[in-house]
Amino acid sequence: MSILRHSATFSPKTQTTVTVGTFDGVHLGHQKIIKQLVASAKKNGSAPTLLTFDPHPRKVVQPNAFVELIQTIEERAETLASLGLEHMVVHPFTKAFSQLSAADYVKDFLVDMLNIDQIIIGYNHRFGKNRMASVEELQHYGAIYGFEVTQINAEELDNISISSTKIRTAIAMGDVVTAHAFLGHPFTLSGTVIKGKQRGRTMGFPTANIAINHPDKIIPKNGVYAVRVRLQQKDHLGMMNIGLNPTVNGEDRSIEVHIFNWAENVYDQSIQVFLIDRIRDELKFDSLTALQKQLEKDKQVILTAYNTLPL
Repeated sequence: MSILRHSATFSPKTQTTVTVGTFDGVHLGHQKIIKQLVASAKKNGSAPTLLTFDPHPRKVVQPNAFVELIQTIEERAETLASLGLEHMVVHPFTKAFSQLSAADYVKDFLVDMLNIDQIIIGYNHRFGKNRMASVEELQHYGAIYGFEVTQINAEELDNISISSTKIRTAIAMGDVVTAHAFLGHPFTLSGTVIKGKQRGRTMGFPTANIAINHPDKIIPKNGVYAVRVRLQQKDHLGMMNIGLNPTVNGEDRSIEVHIFNWAENVYDQSIQVFLIDRIRDELKFDSLTALQKQLEKDKQVILTAYNTLPL
């Protein structure tokens, strides 16, 4: 799948079947739209295409809003590619773009840039300046420019009853099991392994300290998690701590993952962590020996509960 961050240079070889939106998380509701998009594109002989935006539109329209991302653009792209999407066109969302009239948006972006054949949207889709235009206006422009407008009705999407807000709430509470159920895939943290203080190594639990790739990425509640770790294109079971390391009087929040049966140096490597479940709160222990004993218990809990999961 192609990811195009400079939308002005997009020049599709065929017409496109398009949907538009942030699709943060690519949850089950989003997946329903993408699956219909891919099926329609195949029938039409066109390329299934998503027009999406970066930064998140709310950060531009409401500058004081704090928007936490369920997925980065790259994480979204990986999920969307698995669903059969061919093109992900990422357009910069600016104040000027938000003021674009509905007519100019349709002509300049959907028609001239994307060479649209069909657009598939949810029942509540709005566009243009102040989001004033609705599906009726889109159908009007479709008749003028010769593209089809397909709307997924309220009943189809409401039956799924999923929103990115519900998912963000679950993640913030550490309820990654519920987040997984809503998303249809595990919540993921992606980043680069950086050098830490190497305390875990002295206890027999070396950890990879992770610098997250995007400053707006939502981070779950502090605690210990059972995780699946993707490193060097292979998956491994492990456990992750998010928090302040109170036993050693830590002051900065960190994300550290211990990968079971792994001893190689992984500094500066890309890493993905798929969160399976939250095992316990982060606790302060009287000594490093007590912490080590608890880590051994945590590892056994995870191995017993999740060692049979497909990696």
